[in-house]
Amino acid sequence: MNRVTMADVAKAAGISKSTVSQFLNGRYEYMSRETKDRIKAAIDELGYHPNYIARSLKQKRTSLIGIVAANIVHTVSTEMSRAIEDYFHEKDIQVIFCNSYDDQEKEKKYINNLRARQVDGLVIFPAEKNTELYKRLEDESYPVVFADRKIAGIQVNTVVVDNRDALDQAVHHLIAEGHSKLAILTPPLTIYPRRERIEGFKEAVRKHGGKVYDHLVRSTEIRAMVTELESMFAEGNGPTALIAGNDLTYFEIMKFARKHQIRIGKDLALVVFDNIELAAFSEPSLTIINQPAYEMGLMAGELLYEQISGRSAKIGTYVFPAEMIVRGSSVLKEE
Repeated sequence: MNRVTMADVAKAAGISKSTVSQFLNGRYEYMSRETKDRIKAAIDELGYHPNYIARSLKQKRTSLIGIVAANIVHTVSTEMSRAIEDYFHEKDIQVIFCNSYDDQEKEKKYINNLRARQVDGLVIFPAEKNTELYKRLEDESYPVVFADRKIAGIQVNTVVVDNRDALDQAVHHLIAEGHSKLAILTPPLTIYPRRERIEGFKEAVRKHGGKVYDHLVRSTEIRAMVTELESMFAEGNGPTALIAGNDLTYFEIMKFARKHQIRIGKDLALVVFDNIELAAFSEPSLTIINQPAYEMGLMAGELLYEQISGRSAKIGTYVFPAEMIVRGSSVLKEE
């Protein structure tokens, strides 16, 4: 059976081959609804499938991009990736998704494999350890956007949230609620957001007239967090307010609280830095620092598409503000 060609579609629709080509490439600006409907009907009737390999050779593009996420279990990574996929779906560009789990070798392998497949560009949530590889992407002017994390010394378009301002909001709120012993817990300080959140916390406490207690500023592996919290709260020296550095940290704090019968919103005020699903419906409802993850993902997609299309402007870092949503977990109630 002979393969259906673009010329067959054009003949069936009664229009030119160039018009069919414009339709397939999403260039509808000067195309009437009637023409689009005729082309679509002809495609459906003939069962036409574009030859993407031939098209990519002609256009020197594959209409594929790659996302290399650091850890998809984080809500923000999921929301940003969904936005990127949504953005490129509208551009008729397919997305190949990879998850490095912050593993240096896995990230390097994914980046190299995606480039070998000649994807048109990459959105990377960098694990921060492949500096030479990132530098090579920069030197080659390869279309790439960093998401959620900045890398010192690498000049590529980067989309991040304003971590320091977010911590300032949280600390200001907790001090206004009467707390003087504030704590923060994060995973290990191996990546930019965690380091900036710790520094932002310290700066904010001092700015608002509080004291930074070293034993209340902690970072450790997720699996060790309950033990770390037990040490933090030992001998009655624990905080009255605690900031969880991300969503996974929050889950460990809840394990600790249940184990030791600590009542969130009564015995301990809690603020979580991340977009927690159903935060408004938990008991008590959860105060969160909400990151505009979907909007950040759309920006990452737009920046990458501009590079792919040759319309890239000045390279820069795009910083999005976070919003603190105050709920019951950070407003202590007397019984």
